[in-house]
Amino acid sequence: QVQLVESGGGLVQAGGSLRLSCAASGRTFSSYVMGWFRQAPGNEREFVAAINWSGANTYYADSVKGRFTISRDNAKNTVYLVYLQMNSLKPEDTAVYYCAARRGVGVTTSLSRYDYWGQGTQVTVSS
Repeated sequence: QVQLVESGGGLVQAGGSLRLSCAASGRTFSSYVMGWFRQAPGNEREFVAAINWSGANTYYADSVKGRFTISRDNAKNTVYLVYLQMNSLKPEDTAVYYCAARRGVGVTTSLSRYDYWGQGTQVTVSS
């Protein structure tokens, strides 16, 4: 059974930091592209960051470039970890953050190309 479980969300003041984690299991996710997306109330879900299977290639939305860092740990052979380090947080970063996995080698920002999704974790940034 495929599971993606996010954790690490919470309430933080503007300028602060949070580190989100995603634990993926049920597939050999070491060969998957992993991504983070977010959805604020009233908005569509949007791309935040993605990383290829080896970690060598990463891609970020312009709105988070230079503040967020995506990374992954494929060392464990049953649970694969993906992280999103978020620094210099702004109130506009407030959203539910979702982890996603995509079969294939190409990093993509398109939601429809991701095959598995987590339930999300809430991030709230106060001003």
